[in-house]
Amino acid sequence: MRRALRVLILGGLLGLLAAACGDDEEVTVYSGRNEALIAPLLERFTKETGVKVAVKYGSTSELAATLLEEGDRTPADLFIAQDAGALGAVQSAGLFAPLDEALLSRVPAAFRSETGHWVALSGRARVVVYNTERVRPADLPKSILDFTDARWKGRIGWAPTNGSFQAFVTALRVDRGEDAARAWLRGMKANGVVDYPNNTAIVEAVGAGEIDAGFVNHYYLYNFLKERGDGFKARNYFTAPGDVGTLVNVAGAGILRPSKADGAKRLLEYLLSESAQRYFAEQTFEYPVIAAVKPSADLQPLAEIRPPALELSRLEDLRGTLKLLRESGVLP
Repeated sequence: MRRALRVLILGGLLGLLAAACGDDEEVTVYSGRNEALIAPLLERFTKETGVKVAVKYGSTSELAATLLEEGDRTPADLFIAQDAGALGAVQSAGLFAPLDEALLSRVPAAFRSETGHWVALSGRARVVVYNTERVRPADLPKSILDFTDARWKGRIGWAPTNGSFQAFVTALRVDRGEDAARAWLRGMKANGVVDYPNNTAIVEAVGAGEIDAGFVNHYYLYNFLKERGDGFKARNYFTAPGDVGTLVNVAGAGILRPSKADGAKRLLEYLLSESAQRYFAEQTFEYPVIAAVKPSADLQPLAEIRPPALELSRLEDLRGTLKLLRESGVLP
């Protein structure tokens, strides 16, 4: 009897020890980031901490909608989003827990929620990617709004179903107003803009000379240059400082309010560590968001880009953007 009791007590202690070490802990993540971009970091986190990560991948907008539907019943502990607009929508619904000041302070104020409910993990700039044989940088407009000019008819590509493009349209609505955004979208449609499924397809088409230029995030070009070398016939162009075409959006994350998992905070801290931030800078060619890690030398510094001064949480009205895209004939 005593021996059985000792075994029972010992087993309980070992179980508590394993839990303390993270062996039995699991964090559920809803990730709007592509699996190829974020999975290596999540695997590293599990290897280093013992905390398991269960991931549900999907588009950022779809996962944000799922969270809004699930509310306090969500099984998710952490939401990783591809853009700040989705984070703002989840924040507005009251679904994020406030983050510790020590964690928030790692990131500049421009790259975190004003209310302290989400934080950026990496930054990406909107650019115009252009074909180097068919277009001179000096011939490109200073403002993205000027691509409605007739001389660009049939020469431009965009990806209207892509989350980053939709976040840009939301920024355009916030920056210039609803009427100006509608006029630009209709002007682009009338000018024969070519639809593509995603940013990768646009950069591929530009490099091949299928179109002369397209609207994308900056880092897609660097993946092509890494694979195909400097002979790839496409480069990035930034519109003028302050122009909405130079929007710098972020991938970011927040901890869901119903979560009881300590591992969610540990994972978020890990994603803001120097190791993880170097991964974003060196492997995915994004802008790191902590001061200790510098961006790739190939990237134009954010201080030179001078993006428009927009509070990124204000990009939350995806529903209004989708409505405008349909009204303008951009989406069916």
